[in-house]
Amino acid sequence: MIAYVEGEIKEIDPTFVVLEANGIGYLIKISLTTFSFLKDKKAARVLTHLHIKEDAHTLFGFSDKLEKKLFLDLISVSGVGPSTALMVLSSLNAEELQRAIAQEDLRLIQGIKGIGAKTAQRLVLELKDKVLKDSPAPQLNVNRTQDNKTRDEALQALVTLGYAKPVAEKTVDSILRSAQGELSVEQLIKRVLRGA
Repeated sequence: MIAYVEGEIKEIDPTFVVLEANGIGYLIKISLTTFSFLKDKKAARVLTHLHIKEDAHTLFGFSDKLEKKLFLDLISVSGVGPSTALMVLSSLNAEELQRAIAQEDLRLIQGIKGIGAKTAQRLVLELKDKVLKDSPAPQLNVNRTQDNKTRDEALQALVTLGYAKPVAEKTVDSILRSAQGELSVEQLIKRVLRGA
């Protein structure tokens, strides 16, 4: 098993990175989250999982342990292969995915390309206990519900203003994570418009 590859980034794309280590170039498939982490670096250490099939040996790479763990959890679910797991981790970062599973947010999970209603239900059913046990992060509390309502209203307004939904979601989630205290919908929209 290859636990990680550390080396110089020779090529990078939103779906893969080529890391050179000791004269060998490793082609590693990555999520958009990992791409965002690596894109401005010249060298990096990427945690990996080697997936072996009859016709291919494929390396999948991750920027941190949590993303790798969630990938392994996802591929343990019947009907979810490594490509689908990577799509899930590209659509939602690790914390968002944990929160969606913990809160049984089937609508959000089904919104991911390649995830239908039955697969979304299986993900929640099979992974909820693991997510709640492994991480204190996705706590279900009143503030989280307030954040979700504020987030949804802000996203709706931003999309109406012409923002692409994926860009708006990433920006809003980033602002909510770094915010000190609660933000109103108006404050959140203003911060996005100012590029905060």
